[in-house]
Amino acid sequence: MTSTAPIGVIAHYNLLERLEPAGPGELYRARDTRHGRTVLVRWLPPHFSGPLPSPAALLEMARTLSAFSHPNAIAVFGAGEESGRVYLAFEHVSGRSLRAEMGGRQMHVRRAVELAIQIADAVAEAHAAGYAHSGLSPEAVMVTAKGHAKVPAFGLASRVGFDASDSAQLSDYGSPEEALGDRGDDRSDIYSVGAMLYEMLTLRHPPHRGAAAPSTSNPRVPPELDRVALKAVAPNPELRYQSSAAFAAELRAVLATLDYGDGDDPDATPKSSRVSLAVAVLAAVVVAIALWLVFRR
Repeated sequence: MTSTAPIGVIAHYNLLERLEPAGPGELYRARDTRHGRTVLVRWLPPHFSGPLPSPAALLEMARTLSAFSHPNAIAVFGAGEESGRVYLAFEHVSGRSLRAEMGGRQMHVRRAVELAIQIADAVAEAHAAGYAHSGLSPEAVMVTAKGHAKVPAFGLASRVGFDASDSAQLSDYGSPEEALGDRGDDRSDIYSVGAMLYEMLTLRHPPHRGAAAPSTSNPRVPPELDRVALKAVAPNPELRYQSSAAFAAELRAVLATLDYGDGDDPDATPKSSRVSLAVAVLAAVVVAIALWLVFRR
């Protein structure tokens, strides 16, 4: 078995393939020769612009973030400098983007809620650790081969330090207050997660002026999920969930009410029809047994 020849080397990372970066600098799939694992390496531009005072501050931020761990967040393995440029090493996730997972169709209700819970859980954990994101979108969130959501590394994946061209591509999922030029907070991330949930359910992006209930586009969305989704994308941050943990908790309560068949398969027979069919079959069996007993005498 032959290994792929590296196309370059950064520190102890053999660069194997250049990828399309959703952010600044160059992005590579690489081999970590020190730990024997496949990683992603982002090599930032020589004159990385933004509010961070120096490469040293960015390196310290990355090293601090490497201590953050959550099963639904992409891990930061380390950072350093090479040829005067900062590089960042991330967990390599086998899978596809949430955008690809959606596949241009309304997602099954239960599946959409499950993914939203996983994303909200990672966001809640990051907020508790003092990190915000401000860069969440279906293009940035990954879904693993086993079907688990993975959120990009917090802080480093946010717009902090990105130039205007980099942040513009994520602005569709930014909150109304960010669109007005205000500095976002934890509730802005909640809006972004809610916007992704809304789109998974409807294929539509919620307008900043206020969205219609998802059930108007997708009749399989129950009223309790309408309420939760609309609260998450409320234009006024004071009317949104004030914590991602509370948002995730309400999504779990909705998930508990969803029947596995209802809302999970768009072609599935509704629950009421299935119950009626079961009753009819049972009645037919009882009649058949009664007739058999009569004619057996």
